Amino acid sequence: MRASRCALFFIVVVSMWSVSLHAATAPHISVALDASDAPRKIFHAQLTIPAVPGTLTLYYPKWIPGEHAPSGPVINLAGLKFTGNGQPLKWRRALDDNWTILVEVPAGVQEVHATLDFLSPAGADQALFSAAASATEKLTVISWNQVLLYPKGWTADQLTYSASVKLPSGWKFGTPLTVSSQSGNEIHFSPVSLYTLVDSPVITGEYLKIIPLNQGQNPPVELDIAADSPTALDPPPEVWETYRNLVKQASLLFGATHYNDYHFLYTLSDHVAHFGLEHHESNDSRSTERTLIDPELRIARADLLPHEYVHSWNGKFRRPADLTTSDYQQPMQDDLLWVYEGLTEYLGEILPARSGMWTPEQFREELALIAAQLDYRPGRSWRNLQDTADAAAQLYDAPKAWGSYRRDVDFYDEDELDWLWVDSIIRSQTKGEKSLDDFCRIFHGAPSSAPAVKTYTFDDVVSTLNQVAPYDWRSFWTERLTSHGPHAPLDGIERTGWKLTYNETRSEMMKSWEDIHDEINASFSIGLILDANCLASTSDGDCRYDGEIVDTIEGMDAARAGIGPGMKLVAVNGRRFTPSVFREALLAGKNSSQPLQLLIENTDYFRTFSLDYHGGEKYPHLTRDESKPDMLSDIIRAH
Repeated sequence: MRASRCALFFIVVVSMWSVSLHAATAPHISVALDASDAPRKIFHAQLTIPAVPGTLTLYYPKWIPGEHAPSGPVINLAGLKFTGNGQPLKWRRALDDNWTILVEVPAGVQEVHATLDFLSPAGADQALFSAAASATEKLTVISWNQVLLYPKGWTADQLTYSASVKLPSGWKFGTPLTVSSQSGNEIHFSPVSLYTLVDSPVITGEYLKIIPLNQGQNPPVELDIAADSPTALDPPPEVWETYRNLVKQASLLFGATHYNDYHFLYTLSDHVAHFGLEHHESNDSRSTERTLIDPELRIARADLLPHEYVHSWNGKFRRPADLTTSDYQQPMQDDLLWVYEGLTEYLGEILPARSGMWTPEQFREELALIAAQLDYRPGRSWRNLQDTADAAAQLYDAPKAWGSYRRDVDFYDEDELDWLWVDSIIRSQTKGEKSLDDFCRIFHGAPSSAPAVKTYTFDDVVSTLNQVAPYDWRSFWTERLTSHGPHAPLDGIERTGWKLTYNETRSEMMKSWEDIHDEINASFSIGLILDANCLASTSDGDCRYDGEIVDTIEGMDAARAGIGPGMKLVAVNGRRFTPSVFREALLAGKNSSQPLQLLIENTDYFRTFSLDYHGGEKYPHLTRDESKPDMLSDIIRAH
């Protein structure tokens, strides 16, 4: 029964988060959310908080689990008012922390009533992750951390919240929270800890579809999808079968579950931010409206839900000790994100192949693209992999410009290559008897449980790897985390019987990448990434393309010539820039001694750059190395 859920979670985490002496009297807080104005992108909340005379210190959640940064969107907190016994109360924001609110509580007041509004951003790129655009005319995602305050002196698992929500008329919803009662469009949820409430978003919309993924089994898993149109919810039936396979393959991989039930909360809209955010019993994943019904988009986004699903085991159940804080004001240390996110990235791309979301060839094309982009990342010469994790709180919000030289959150992609390397070592050391799957079953598996947190350190990772296959894992990971370029760690690919090569043919995954990002990726030829977004149509029906240079690769032809991010490509060999003109010029250059002429606009000035490049287009692929066994195909084979 769901009623035992909170008690079990408390028992599991009590050894990790100390219980204060006054835990028996921890406050019970109510939060009533009116989301009926969601299409206007404004949410109204009322809270009742027990209090005693003096200064009541309230926190607006700052460090949001899974976002690895102080991303709590306090800037969009508005309409904040407090009353006690019907009278207004004075309050002030703490000068040393803008997420802290100090309320003056006079004698005789036993509870404080708070009202607040949350202003959901109108633009998709105005904030990080869940703080970004989350509402349209037809749907919204409710993140409870955005519409509540909590009192100082208690851990997130000690505070109890009774939450309710009022939805727009006719909207349906999905959430891992237990419904205690419902009257029309007003839903009341069973009381839970603050930790569980923040960990349990609500997806809601006019068009919402629920797909059971393991009918008749326990714990149950379902896909709750909200979209901006009913058409977006009607893909071919075999699509649902691949998600059922995902649940099956994940269960076989880990050998246990750590949720009472699980909800894939999937938002399909062109007007919300696109990302995935993990929770114990759900994930908040968002993609473009046509993702499920457009084959190209479906393939390009196939790893989104598997990645977030893996996080229920790796990131929520097993979590780095330094990322496990008692509340949302304590800074989270990101140094072990190479496990939290890196291992999840690897498993989150293996599972689509095992589940049939990707063909083996599509998986290899994806792996080739990841490897090539890292191999052409000059930032590896100065910034090691560990520093990309240590600086994650800043790098998540870094601009695209200069990304190849700065590096971004590379612990995702580079550690996919590193964990593939680990998988190949385990298989070699044990002569094929064991694999990284065995590590997952030991580290993340039995016994099954309700949501719980079991922390780990670097030493725990090394120790468990040694249980699977004795090896100098400490030195391996120290080298991987602290070494520098110039090239990506390709040993895992090569040990599994494949090698990274280049030719003039764009793979299906490369074409999807370029189409989805509206970019041209010439990283591997002249060292440019270009914005290929169609700004406007001409009188003859053609497009005028943006042409902004998103990034350049230091040390390659474009950068050596003097071209940099933020400039604009206007013309190629004297002809107005279009993607086809650019590609044809690269191709023609193979049979010509003439330089490639690029007319560039830079802050209102124009200049022609000559590049002595004659290598044509270059795109990455994995090519079979017949001198070695094909271990990679075995890794992605369905279990």
